Amino acid sequence: MNIATFEDFDLSPELLKAVEKQAYARPTTIQIEAIPAAMDGLDVLGSAPTGTGKTVAFLLPAIQHLLDYPRRKAGPPRILVLTPTRELAMQVAEQAKKLAQFTDLKIATITGGVAYEEHGEIFNENQDIVIATPGRLLQYINEENFDCRAVEILIFDEADRMLQMGFGQDAERIAAETRWRKQTMLFSATLEGELLQSFTQRLLENAVKIDAEPSRRERKKIHQWYYHSDSKEHKIKQLARFISTENVQRGIIFVRKREEAEELSEILRKRGIRSTFLQGEMTQYLRNKAIERLKEGVVTVLVATDVAARGIDIEDITHVMNFDLPYSADVYTHRIGRTARAGKKGTAVSFVEGHDYKLLGKIKRYTQELLKARILEGLEPRTKPPKDGEIKKVSKKSKAVKKAKLAEKQKNAKKAKVKQRHKDSKNVGKRRSVKAE
Repeated sequence: MNIATFEDFDLSPELLKAVEKQAYARPTTIQIEAIPAAMDGLDVLGSAPTGTGKTVAFLLPAIQHLLDYPRRKAGPPRILVLTPTRELAMQVAEQAKKLAQFTDLKIATITGGVAYEEHGEIFNENQDIVIATPGRLLQYINEENFDCRAVEILIFDEADRMLQMGFGQDAERIAAETRWRKQTMLFSATLEGELLQSFTQRLLENAVKIDAEPSRRERKKIHQWYYHSDSKEHKIKQLARFISTENVQRGIIFVRKREEAEELSEILRKRGIRSTFLQGEMTQYLRNKAIERLKEGVVTVLVATDVAARGIDIEDITHVMNFDLPYSADVYTHRIGRTARAGKKGTAVSFVEGHDYKLLGKIKRYTQELLKARILEGLEPRTKPPKDGEIKKVSKKSKAVKKAKLAEKQKNAKKAKVKQRHKDSKNVGKRRSVKAE
């Protein structure tokens, strides 16, 4: 089946109306591949970079299932979505409410950082969809305050992060508590790693595997280029100039180390750039405050590590700036996927020192994008980038071998020269024999 629009899916008028209101022009790659399989009731194992519409890919078929098979009386939730972080749970719930706005479906969240009294109201009311974090939900299951027996579809969002954050056992326990379910869907940024593979084997049955790279049309919405940098100090100057000249309104700057996030944010503030930062060990209150400041336009840029940025989803990000390139090429794809959402265009730039060109080469090969270098007037680099965009490292051993070979060559040349001189000295004064004609 050739799917070009959301009308091509077998969706109810209420859902199509909600999709139209959200101004989703066309289905993305992950949606085209995942929605039909999910609507057929199959288990789904999906991978797609951040910002490619995977939340809609599992919410649409889940909501359609509830509309196709309405229940006769109120009861506990029939759809359960597990997410690794509170922020992500809130974002998924917000998206679910938008898609279900023309229905009578009830949607709730159960996460940490919320008083028990608030959750108590959820348990006493009819719920159709619950989005939860594993730790807090399991607490309520153990206290017999949450009934899992009615769950028909179990969905794991950002499963790789869930396992990395140590929620694997909690997630499996919840899966065991919902063993009467009809369908399981698991979505992850990557499908690699033994931990994830063994986890999926235990939870999914005959799953349809979808590894959806964004189409070239989707990637073209993100303008990408890089700047060659002489040093860290040069990078800071380039970054500050870029933010000013490009008139960045809402951007995320990625660094590798958590201590660099606060340091760089402070440097930018001293240069007159409204900035804040995120660190992995920040309290929930401070994390929320930093994110809200960017959302509300109090600051124009947020400096963060990949770990600290997990689970945050801020709309209308205009620019993604890689102050440090990531060590993994797929992480680069997830970083830049935070811009150019919902059909909009975005910009992703990187600042690359000489020792990072090997990483840049990996990124180019992985994304199959021709990333070009640009120059900021007045901040031209003084050093030249490595030839062919990669640094060829020479080991000490190979250097020693080359040196020995050169010495041997020079020694042999010297011997040949001495031998030639000795031969010439032996023939001094001797007449050449002339062959008679």
